[in-house]
Amino acid sequence: MAGRAHIPTKSAALIAMIADEDTVTGFLLAGVGNVDLRRKTNYLIVDSKTTVKAIEDAFKEFTTKEDIAIVLISQYVANMIRFLVDSYNKPVPAILEIPSKDHPYDPAHDSVLSRVKYLFSSESVASGRR
Repeated sequence: MAGRAHIPTKSAALIAMIADEDTVTGFLLAGVGNVDLRRKTNYLIVDSKTTVKAIEDAFKEFTTKEDIAIVLISQYVANMIRFLVDSYNKPVPAILEIPSKDHPYDPAHDSVLSRVKYLFSSESVASGRR
């Protein structure tokens, strides 16, 4: 169908991660990790030494790769590159902000939740309901 986003097949779709070491380790133990032939991983471990540029580069790389269907990013990391996360508008890969052990989830900063609220508020205004 024209206009629909192409989602990779089940055998090729990956989940990418940008998060702290504990979060990434948990997902790696669950089987999310992947290393391609060029020794590139589908995750970035963010610590105090990780630069914002490195996070931006990983986000751009993961959102442009054909074989990634979902990018999980810790919300506190997403706040560091909020301008990139908020400006991303493609359906695939989906960007999901997750909490981390040291940083609780704040729905006020979640870009997906704010978009959903916006869609429902404009729908209710357009249909005459409030």
